Amino acid sequence: MQYRRAKIEGGTYFFTLVTHKRQKFLCEPENISLLREAFRYVMQRHPFTIDAIVILPDHLHCIWTLPEGDANFSTRWRLIKSYFSRNCDSQYHGKMTTSRENKKEQTIWQRRFWEHLIKNEQDFICHVDYIHYNPVKHRLVNAPSAWEYSSFHRYVQQEIYQIDWGANEEIIFPVQVGYE
Repeated sequence: MQYRRAKIEGGTYFFTLVTHKRQKFLCEPENISLLREAFRYVMQRHPFTIDAIVILPDHLHCIWTLPEGDANFSTRWRLIKSYFSRNCDSQYHGKMTTSRENKKEQTIWQRRFWEHLIKNEQDFICHVDYIHYNPVKHRLVNAPSAWEYSSFHRYVQQEIYQIDWGANEEIIFPVQVGYE
């Protein structure tokens, strides 16, 4: 069976990317810096807009909008993942599985990623909320404002959210929103 992805040129997509065996190393400061560097590197060569993002210890969620006439998010993810993997600090290599199907390569990421084509404004808003609430959902913090590795703070600066949004409340999302 061939895996198929919805590809719309200039589309907006929600993504989930997970570490191999859910290893918890993404939020180490040097890995946050490396992820930022990987995104910048790829964005210079293959532009796209990051509409929202959250990085958690073992996965990340984000929403991208691709340029008109371009639907190639798979290449962008491949380049980001490989840039990060090639440059990941050697101290983490010992914690990671070192073989996959008899290949001696670092296994840092799950092979595939989850994507969802954003259908309309309401779908976009719901997925942005899901991204920003995710650290609370995983009980890493009590409020989205307390999580450092998120675009939530940019949304507060733009007055889209109040600083106390999502604090001390449980937000339930429809089953079709998000993927863990």
